[in-house]
Amino acid sequence: MRTESHNRARAMPLLFSYGTLQDERVQLALFGGALVGWKDELLGFEQTLVLISDPEFARSSSKTHHAILKPTGTLDSRVAGMAFELTDAELERADEYEPAEYRRVTARLSSGREAWVYVDATVTGEAVNLVNPMAT
Repeated sequence: MRTESHNRARAMPLLFSYGTLQDERVQLALFGGALVGWKDELLGFEQTLVLISDPEFARSSSKTHHAILKPTGTLDSRVAGMAFELTDAELERADEYEPAEYRRVTARLSSGREAWVYVDATVTGEAVNLVNPMAT
């Protein structure tokens, strides 16, 4: 297990996870170890399910449908999950892991921290920015 603190001089990128990246088995397979993280919430989104088009991804996860986020238009909506510290290389591996149904945007968490999060790839940047001005 990595022991880096989230109070480092040079902050590591944060990734907010609400799904499979919270699973330690996925972390071990993808990053070679467990990630450092803490509970947090994402504001302005709701969780739903998406059909995964990549048969290998669906087979490896044993699920054809996975959780995905869509903006709600209101900051009252919250999605619980974990904020994880990642190196830049680990963030690239996370990008390679996620199937085509997802895209990565930045968002503000309820803790006030900024984090990357994977959302529905069909959602436009304008829709994300309406509920979360931090998003890019």
